[in-house]
Amino acid sequence: MICVSIGRGRHKQMMAEHRHLAEQGAELVELRLDYIRRAVNLKRLLQNRPCPVVATCRRAQDGGQWEGTEEARQVLLRQAIVDGVDYVDLEEDIAGNVPRYGDTKRIISYHNFEETPENLAEIYTRMAAQDADIIKIATMAHSTTDNMRVLDIMRGSEAPAIGVCMGDIGAPTRILAGKFGAPFTYATFSNERSLAPGQLSYRQMTNIYDYDNITPKTDVFGVIADPVGHSLSPIVHNAAFRELKLDKTYVPFRVPREDLGTFLGQCRDLGVRGLSVTIPHKEEVVNYLDESDEFVQGIGACNTIVFDDDGRLHGYNTDCDSAVGSLIATIGKNNVAGRTALVLGSGGAAKAISYGLKSQGADVTISGRNVEKSRELAVQLECDILDWSDRHTAKCSLLVNCTPVGMHPNVEETPFNQNYLHRTTIVFDTVYNPEQTLLIKQARAQQCRTITGVEMFVRQAALQFKLFTDADAPLDLMHQQVKRVIGAAQP
Repeated sequence: MICVSIGRGRHKQMMAEHRHLAEQGAELVELRLDYIRRAVNLKRLLQNRPCPVVATCRRAQDGGQWEGTEEARQVLLRQAIVDGVDYVDLEEDIAGNVPRYGDTKRIISYHNFEETPENLAEIYTRMAAQDADIIKIATMAHSTTDNMRVLDIMRGSEAPAIGVCMGDIGAPTRILAGKFGAPFTYATFSNERSLAPGQLSYRQMTNIYDYDNITPKTDVFGVIADPVGHSLSPIVHNAAFRELKLDKTYVPFRVPREDLGTFLGQCRDLGVRGLSVTIPHKEEVVNYLDESDEFVQGIGACNTIVFDDDGRLHGYNTDCDSAVGSLIATIGKNNVAGRTALVLGSGGAAKAISYGLKSQGADVTISGRNVEKSRELAVQLECDILDWSDRHTAKCSLLVNCTPVGMHPNVEETPFNQNYLHRTTIVFDTVYNPEQTLLIKQARAQQCRTITGVEMFVRQAALQFKLFTDADAPLDLMHQQVKRVIGAAQP
């Protein structure tokens, strides 16, 4: 079950959103009384309520908007209980001041917007002694270990417990709460009105993650990156899981570079069976693999991990096949050999694409902003190298952008000046969000043939899906999902 938080300044607005959510299928809402900018009329809010509610009134120290006295706040919470609210949320330090009454269930909560404290178990024990029907712990995550500690509290709790880590790193705790035994998780009414850092919207939790169908038996897959918020992989893979009626969910994991090894060691406890790997982890993750395919070995970068039943990590690289496949679909199988290709970038994607182009007989030149990495890559793959400042001097029939330049939100940037694009050059941009990058737009203005990152993204996702599930991916559905989300304009 998802509890949707509503925080509006007027009773009328709060009641309208409550009705709208109930019509959309919401089973529980949280009324944030601290957001109302006048005297709170509880009877008006609770009368004929379309679904059960949690009454909450947060102090500023707990991330709330309450500006009145503490005495008045506690009076309001007691009145909510008397008026028959379904749940009341009480901070642990005041729970003893508000006695149980009637059928109202007590949520005893702890909020820490600074950190996930070391004494989490002690805090939990303290809260469990406060006559709690539900224990709620919400802390700020600074590492993947913070997530794991909060999820472990939920899994080991004798009483119903909700554990939430705030911030981008903490998003998986919200999505996987049900898998770890939480009676419900929290979401916000809309993306534009998050009431806590990292909070997802009700629509995201239902339409993308299908939260109510996640159980302790659900297999977990995901993407690891830093940052990860721009990734469309959760949308594509979850839609495919749902289409094939598979008991699996796909979660975005923001994993800081320094947390990579620790996170991979936590995956078994998280129930993770497979991962997509992207910036900045494609190369570093190779060091943690137990086995790898020929592409990972030849390229030195991995974008897919599958965990076997013994917890061993098997690495694959689907970037190579998907990039070459996208190119062949545009110019034909026999038209790659002999082409002169300029690859911009020196990261994992550049490695995979350069490797693929070389295997097809193309002459590859690498130009990256990181001179040392570019030189290492050129030596490894026996390619030519060109200084970044000299990239516009290259004579190439294929230009491939493997840098993040032009990626959302920096959509007005391009890695290659339009004045140096020749109409005979094929321009391939691996950035997929947005699809119509500035580089692609300018290339089309110069009458160049173009290949967008969407084509490569869908192909590599389909290959990953096959590795994850041993089932053929619903390609058309995946393509539709990407197009729908980014609102890509047709050529």
